[in-house]
Amino acid sequence: MELQQRYGEFQARGAEVIALAVAPREAVEGVRSAIGASFPILADPEHRAAELYGVYNLLGDGLAAPSVFVVQDGRILWAYVGQNSADRPPVDEILAHLPGP
Repeated sequence: MELQQRYGEFQARGAEVIALAVAPREAVEGVRSAIGASFPILADPEHRAAELYGVYNLLGDGLAAPSVFVVQDGRILWAYVGQNSADRPPVDEILAHLPGP
């Protein structure tokens, strides 16, 4: 997983990666362990956060669409919402939208 492989680049820029899954905590911990993610993956079984960000069930699958939000001081600076389950931006694109040091 490219995001995990390049996680240190986010940390070096003072940013944090937080993933969100519309799933129970037990399932999320299993996925986190299976993929070896060292960044937090939060469980959102009631899909409250996914709904607040406007990404819940966009693909008609009862899940959150793959999305990336760059947030600083409570403001969304940049957002990317995937058009299908495999649609994710390249890590370089995410890094390019991080605020400067």
